Amino acid sequence: MDFIATILFLALVISSTKALDPCGPQPDDSDLLVIPIYGKCSPFNPPKPDSWFNTVMNMASKDPARVKYLSSLVAQKTTAVPIASGQQVLNIGNYIVRVKIGTPGQLMFMVLDTSNDVAWVPCSGCNGCSATTFSPNTSSTYGSLDCGLPQCAQVRGLSCPATGSAACSFNQSYGGDSSFSANLVRDSLGLANDIVPDFAFGCINAISGGSVPPQGLLGLGRGPMSLISQSGALYSGVFSYCLPSFKSYYFSGSLKLGPVGQPKNIRTTPLLKSPHRPSLYYVNLTGISVGRVQVPIAPEYLAFNPNTGAGTIMDSGTVVTRFVQPIYKAIRDEFVKHVKGPFTAIGVFDTCFDATAEAEAPLITLHFEGLSMPLPMENSFLHTSAGSRACLAIAPVPNNVNAAMNVIANLQQQNHRILFDVINSRLGIAREACN
Repeated sequence: MDFIATILFLALVISSTKALDPCGPQPDDSDLLVIPIYGKCSPFNPPKPDSWFNTVMNMASKDPARVKYLSSLVAQKTTAVPIASGQQVLNIGNYIVRVKIGTPGQLMFMVLDTSNDVAWVPCSGCNGCSATTFSPNTSSTYGSLDCGLPQCAQVRGLSCPATGSAACSFNQSYGGDSSFSANLVRDSLGLANDIVPDFAFGCINAISGGSVPPQGLLGLGRGPMSLISQSGALYSGVFSYCLPSFKSYYFSGSLKLGPVGQPKNIRTTPLLKSPHRPSLYYVNLTGISVGRVQVPIAPEYLAFNPNTGAGTIMDSGTVVTRFVQPIYKAIRDEFVKHVKGPFTAIGVFDTCFDATAEAEAPLITLHFEGLSMPLPMENSFLHTSAGSRACLAIAPVPNNVNAAMNVIANLQQQNHRILFDVINSRLGIAREACN
């Protein structure tokens, strides 16, 4: 009898383990898992990092190219990007979501990117792509799009003949050091329990460089080709995400699409829109505090300018928050008054100090119109692998970026619910344990 009971107990445990598989599909949940690309649930089989500090340092080293890319988005509308063969390497530290494309659905893990519009995936026969590709020939709902359709005119890097009909092809750069060529196509997009029919996306046929996400990108920008625009009434222009910490190897966050299930009592700030960079989510950053001191910042470094694209954006693809040089210097100058030195530079961080002084370190608060965002210690400091040094986890905008653009990045957004309400032009921020 004891033997039978033991067998039944083990069967129940195994059954429960399968039912609670954190990496499996969530059939009864309308949310999408947001998976750190270095997490256990990532399909790219990265090794579990020995040092989270070194991992973040490696990811943050790509930020200068990312920020330069964001600042130059406006200039790429008619740019033809040369494509050369090259084996893809996993070289982008971001968050991915599980989606299905086509009928029947083909599983892809796509990078979530709030600063891009057009989605794209590697397709079968792609030169330089990873082994996992979308196969158009096996989907009953797949269709091509030609140059005469309005969707084609919305794509940056368009390559269409002046007269006659042809496939809507385009070239784009991504991440600052990579590029790809693709054809604009349409098919069903499966997101948790939802289906977006006739979803237009890029079918990649060639890649150069190592920053193009291996299984594609899901654009959550605010342009006409983004998921939020194409889904129309299904999501009513509303989504939110909660990004888990990079240390959350065994856990995932969530992406909520549509108004249902969004937090009700969340504080919001107006979303601003720049015709200069229409895909980006601008917010009105009004000031920054270090501890109880609001640092002196000249208004022109904070001001939103719709004509030039200057201002502050929320971005899911940059790792470390970047401020233009005068703002960063003001923050650093106030911070070092409160913490015992000496201060050293490690990688992109130039305000590193003995970790024993962290208890006296003041926290940073970002002030937006209508709300403030105090950054907890986990969003403010990084520790070296030995634990002996702590670094203030913000950095200046690279010198080679011309635009006066500040970027609130994913390290500072972690364990916050970030709500985007495009229709009502507002962005909400609330603390939340994303794991």
